Amino acid sequence: MTGGCQCGAVRYALKSEPTEASICHCRMCQKAFGNYFSALTGVPMGDLVWTRGEPGIFKSSEAVERGFCRDCGTPLTFQYVGQDRINVSIGSLDEPARVTPEVQWGIESRLPAFAILHTLRGATTEDVATPEDLARMKSRQHPDHD
Repeated sequence: MTGGCQCGAVRYALKSEPTEASICHCRMCQKAFGNYFSALTGVPMGDLVWTRGEPGIFKSSEAVERGFCRDCGTPLTFQYVGQDRINVSIGSLDEPARVTPEVQWGIESRLPAFAILHTLRGATTEDVATPEDLARMKSRQHPDHD
């Protein structure tokens, strides 16, 4: 499996299938991802290879280091300091649908709206944007491959 940041400055490859996919609702993960939760899956440290660039590291506590792209800010990794396992953000994978979360962590911080997200009405971008808006929305992000 491969993945990387939104701008393409940082890319990686996993030498083994990731395991223990999870979402975490803890407040640190909410802040790190700017979202309701983080979605992560991991491999042994030696099975993550940086193929372009390297992430910046933020030590969010004495126990955890988080990797991110210094150029676009994409959250890329989560690692407990001193452990031989590293997690990548599921959304940074080129094929995120290949990974299904198996467990939720930090549920004491789960936001109340999480319980109703699946009930919200939905629309495609094409349903709500004008042709002019769609033209301006042309993606500048790196494709999901090298």
